[in-house]
Amino acid sequence: MIVAGAGMAGLCAAARARELGVTPIVLEKGNRPGGSMVLSSGVVWRYRCFEAFRRECPTGDPRLQKLIVEQLDDGLDWLESLGAPVVAAETKNPRTVGRRFDPRRLTEVLVRAAGDIQTGHALGSDARARPAEPLLLATGGFPLRLARELGLAVRSNLWSDGDGLDLALALGAVTTPGMNEFYGRAMPAPPARWGEGEFVDHAQLYGHLARVFDESDEEIVVEADDWSENGLVQEIARRGGRAWFVVDPNELDRDTPYGTLAEVIDRARSAGGTVEERADGSLAVHIVAAVTHTIGGLVIDEQARVLSQAGAPIEGLYAAGVDVGGWSTGGYASGLAAALVFGRIAAEQVAS
Repeated sequence: MIVAGAGMAGLCAAARARELGVTPIVLEKGNRPGGSMVLSSGVVWRYRCFEAFRRECPTGDPRLQKLIVEQLDDGLDWLESLGAPVVAAETKNPRTVGRRFDPRRLTEVLVRAAGDIQTGHALGSDARARPAEPLLLATGGFPLRLARELGLAVRSNLWSDGDGLDLALALGAVTTPGMNEFYGRAMPAPPARWGEGEFVDHAQLYGHLARVFDESDEEIVVEADDWSENGLVQEIARRGGRAWFVVDPNELDRDTPYGTLAEVIDRARSAGGTVEERADGSLAVHIVAAVTHTIGGLVIDEQARVLSQAGAPIEGLYAAGVDVGGWSTGGYASGLAAALVFGRIAAEQVAS
């Protein structure tokens, strides 16, 4: 079994395959394992029930959503059984259940369990080069490509550029709706400088506490149900990718997921971002929409097999993680959860 990608999906698949007696070889394009998972907050979660998942991601694939709801808890227990320490046993979000892991410790545990990992190995798009043994695509989607196309910032690893997608398409695969959708965050706009170490705590995740204006000074309505603010970020992307979050100074002690408003805005300022004090005393923070992972991707069946345009499985070809599309179309759901669930399913299918 060849696993293309050593992020959450690829490592989970390889570790599970080894448990089942399959010897996987993991080929990683980057210079380290962990993909974008090691850059995340480490929360692996699902909606509390299938019906809630449907409400939050109404145009997503119900088959895949049901798999995530039904199988994630077992997957989380499995991660703990491998030795992954849990930082928090709940998400603190009433809409979701899940656990928080330390991303670097989780990566270390999965690397030990996965076995042979070869870094610096890019996946070619030539279908003739595909190995005869089963191939799992877990390359992290195409956030770099999408960010370039939309003129947005990148909030992911620096090598997920659609290699898995290209190879699958060369083999006749079909893609899901939502190929322009993404999960992302509002980050300090240039000239601010931020990198992997700031992906989490420099996120400007307080649109619901601000008034939001695009570059034409037209106000962007922040929907009350957009609890993750992913819808807001995508709307900013549709309007050119940059916007202003305008905050009442009397609100600066309000909490956000990453500290008070004052603390988060100070991080933007310290990174070189633009924070203006306006005539009415409000603070305006210049932000840019940043892509973390893509939402559209390859169509798979319940066994994680990549499907052709005719709807049939392509022999020996599997996909997991955000190389797969459809599970969160029209909304937002946990990419780490999809990686864990579909990675394990793919390994179990190969081993069966």
